[in-house]
Amino acid sequence: MLVLTRKKQQTILIGDDIKIHVLESKGNYIRIGIDAPKNIGVHREEVYHRIKANKQDN
Repeated sequence: MLVLTRKKQQTILIGDDIKIHVLESKGNYIRIGIDAPKNIGVHREEVYHRIKANKQDN
């Protein structure tokens, strides 16, 4: 795992086409924005696991 420290309005790049923007930090929470190609799914982990479980049930 790569651990980075970023400040508000800074960006992290993943490959050539994924950008993660640090938008805001309040207490224990941060808001991020993610720019990724439409063919790459971006989900919260709990949503991803639900989607995966639903696909296995069908």
